[in-house]
Amino acid sequence: MLIYAPAALLFLLFCVRVLGDRRRIGNGVLLGLVLVLALAAWLVELSRDYPDLATDVAVGLAALLALGIVTLACFLLSNGVVMVRKEGASPGNLLSLFSGTALVCVLALVVTAAVTRERTLLAVAATAAALAGYIGFLFLCYLGYAFVYGRLYVPRNADYVVVLGSGLVGGVTPPPLLTNRLDRGRKVYERIAARGRKPLLIVSGGQGPDEEVPESHAMADYLVQRGFPAAAIEREDRSTSTDENLRFSATIMEKACPRYRCVIVTSNYHAFRAAVAARRAGVRGHVVGAPTAAYFWPSATIREFIALFVLYRRTNLAVCLILLLGGVFLWGLRPLP
Repeated sequence: MLIYAPAALLFLLFCVRVLGDRRRIGNGVLLGLVLVLALAAWLVELSRDYPDLATDVAVGLAALLALGIVTLACFLLSNGVVMVRKEGASPGNLLSLFSGTALVCVLALVVTAAVTRERTLLAVAATAAALAGYIGFLFLCYLGYAFVYGRLYVPRNADYVVVLGSGLVGGVTPPPLLTNRLDRGRKVYERIAARGRKPLLIVSGGQGPDEEVPESHAMADYLVQRGFPAAAIEREDRSTSTDENLRFSATIMEKACPRYRCVIVTSNYHAFRAAVAARRAGVRGHVVGAPTAAYFWPSATIREFIALFVLYRRTNLAVCLILLLGGVFLWGLRPLP
């Protein structure tokens, strides 16, 4: 059983970190490492007692991985086409298409290198596969932990509910993405109020260059028109980004209630990155997500992952540089005579 000790220790560390602050991307990486180490330990143990079965299992897992990559590439390409048709060919809407194309290119490079066995091509393919594997591992960690985070208990004794803005249609009207956030925010508010508390709902969003009114004003109007009490709404109308949404809203909350607790509402694909941003900004609250159209979710999720990857760019660039240097070293090796 000692072979499972590294996975068990990392899982213990994961639990401690989640109890300390669940809003850390490192928690997701730890969880991913736990699963990888546990699987590796199981395969090693299986190979000791049933070597033939272990070989078959390893081959089966490799085949499933290859099939999964091909399926994912096809799905991303298909979703990319749908995104362009429904949302237009903006850079953000092209992320699924680009990611699927990149996966196809890496697969083609690896297959070509395996067939030709040309030394330089093998080194390039190995480096590309290592980089793709690293990014893919981080992406799966992000997806898995974002799923876990979205299902962890959120305290219902909050003083504030903060709904993050997302832009207006025609400069005045909240789009479905934003109305979903507002509807979810209202439900969270009502659950807290049902416990006897009197929370305040903060709508957060400034005025963009193509908007006739601040987002927060349009958000408040939407709620009031549907019977929400105007006296329970506070407008934060200066922010232009998620970080500013959180910082400016925190200023309002701290001024009125220094020991405040809040629940932040955004779209489900954006919830975990907003939670990371809230932790970094010192906001005392957790994030819940509102529903998003299924076709929109893949590109939006990739965009959120890229934002987190860039946020921790020093660590990620260091690892990528090590992998690139490993590829150069591999290319420089000479076969034994």
